[in-house]
Amino acid sequence: MKIKKNSGTLDGFFLLGFSGHPLLEMTLFVIIVIFYLLTLLGNMTIIILACLDSRLHTPMYFFLSHLSFMDLCYTTSTVPQLLFNLRGPEKKITYGGCVGQLYVALSMGSTECILLAVMAVDRYAAVCRPLHYAIIMHPRFCLQLVAMTWLTGLVSSLVQTVLIIQVPLCGRNIIDHVFCEVPVLLKLSCVDTTANQMELFLVSAVLLLVPLSLILISYGFIAQAVCKIRASEGRQKALGTCSSHLVVVFLFYGTAIAMYLKPHSTTSQDQDKFMALFYGVVTPTLNPFIYTLRNKDMKGALRKMMGKE
Repeated sequence: MKIKKNSGTLDGFFLLGFSGHPLLEMTLFVIIVIFYLLTLLGNMTIIILACLDSRLHTPMYFFLSHLSFMDLCYTTSTVPQLLFNLRGPEKKITYGGCVGQLYVALSMGSTECILLAVMAVDRYAAVCRPLHYAIIMHPRFCLQLVAMTWLTGLVSSLVQTVLIIQVPLCGRNIIDHVFCEVPVLLKLSCVDTTANQMELFLVSAVLLLVPLSLILISYGFIAQAVCKIRASEGRQKALGTCSSHLVVVFLFYGTAIAMYLKPHSTTSQDQDKFMALFYGVVTPTLNPFIYTLRNKDMKGALRKMMGKE
């Protein structure tokens, strides 16, 4: 597919990745294959358990299954192409493939920002309003929250993607990165992209900082409620329902803020690549294991599915 630009045509991009380090590429290929298989196994297990086990038919696991689905979509949009590029000298991605990768990655990232905030509100209702929890987090309301989350992420990503493909590249097609992302595509432009960079920064700030603020406020109230619980067993149960979510929040927001809100001159290109690998490959792998290893209900459902209960 050839896309007309201001000068000439452009039918694809070359993702350089770590082409200057063949041994590193071989090592990363093996590591990423293992992580990708674990990502598929872990997230698909959570989705299957949340659907099949009646004990997990609660708002928390409903939201968690959507989080797992987002991680599956994100990694599947980027990792197979990355593995293909790491395997040999051919490191090309089609223009359509790059735009598709960009849209899916932005969609899943934006949606996950909001979903993690929704999950924090759910934990607030469970800990701080336990007697009214079933009324507050009614199944219909949960479905509406998830629909709103997906719609916001998909629409904001569509706007971002349309804006980025309008930027003239003038035939430049060499991307010194591992994925197709907005910041690296803007570097290919042959015109001033200050307005685009400012727009990206503002959108990223809203999508990252507003939900993060809501999460911190929710956990502030949760901390107050936990301190008032006198029984140690009740306190441990309340903390247990929140600790896994907090770990995922710190992993996701820490890497996303470091990537999208930091000054571009503060890190090297290789550091940006490793950061992209961390939040694009490692974090989606860790999420399901954080929830399953630290969650009694999830471990019980897993044992039941394996016939050990």
